[in-house]
Amino acid sequence: MINREWHLLSRPVGWPKPEDFALVEAPVPTPGEGQVLVRNKYLSVDPYMRGRMSDAKSYIAPFELGKAMQGGAVGEVVESNAEGIAVGDHVLHFLGWREYAAVDARHAVKVDPQAAPLSAYLGVLGMTGLTAYAGLLRTASFKEGDAVFVSGAAGAVGSQVGQIAKLKGASRVIGSAGSDEKVKLLVDEYGFDAAFNYKNGPVAEQLREAAPDGIDVYFDNVGGDHLEAAIGSLNEGGRIAVCGMISVYNNTRPAPGPKNLARLIQTRGRIEGFLVGDHYDLQPQFVQEVGPWVALGALKYRETVVEGIENNLEAFLGVLRGDNVGKMVVKL
Repeated sequence: MINREWHLLSRPVGWPKPEDFALVEAPVPTPGEGQVLVRNKYLSVDPYMRGRMSDAKSYIAPFELGKAMQGGAVGEVVESNAEGIAVGDHVLHFLGWREYAAVDARHAVKVDPQAAPLSAYLGVLGMTGLTAYAGLLRTASFKEGDAVFVSGAAGAVGSQVGQIAKLKGASRVIGSAGSDEKVKLLVDEYGFDAAFNYKNGPVAEQLREAAPDGIDVYFDNVGGDHLEAAIGSLNEGGRIAVCGMISVYNNTRPAPGPKNLARLIQTRGRIEGFLVGDHYDLQPQFVQEVGPWVALGALKYRETVVEGIENNLEAFLGVLRGDNVGKMVVKL
């Protein structure tokens, strides 16, 4: 049996190029003691993976050259050498970018395909959802009545941030996105109070028009001009949670910082970055609260599904371009 897996051949400079990667054939691994063999069914591609393609010092180790890359995946156990996980079980794990994976059982989480579609465990009920939940409620210290601005709002994380804020009693939720179709989706389906296409004019001007009374919380997925605009609209005591800065991930030179940081003195504002890995203690609370919202349709989600592992790289590049609506997953 052959296992296809994506390897990183060279570290991209600027935008990743196809020649930086290779889809390689390798033997299907044999699970050792305490491991399970998983046939992956869905793979996750996420913006943070761009950082792992660099060898710059970061919060997570870079991908190794000439070896299979990693990422979220969910699949079916086809062989088990571990107690508590049987053949036929479905598990969530972190050895994506490949068709088969030998996974340590202690790093595999059983999921129920009857409770939710398998792909949901990579998004709305998985790391993506917990990122939105922890960033908004803990890092940004959201409270009822806050006005919230979310960049990258049609993406997997941003769309959940806005909806959770509404469900928790936000006075106003504003989102930015990269197309008029996505703007319509934010307002008509996700219930945002206002949204704008950042390509249609200066972000600062569009944000002031959408939030004339300012904002109390900014959830940053983009950085750049969005962060500067949010600082300009921040109310006294406002909070900014920095989840990602996708606008600068492919820059070959450091991007200039916001020119108006001094305004944080006036507003007593706070900017704080966060990593979802620091907030896994919230997982039970997250599942308990968000699970019923999803089941009842109170929290809606979209997925962009790409078929075939041969298209895994293109799906990842699509995330960097903003091609996806909601969570981007690859179906095997």
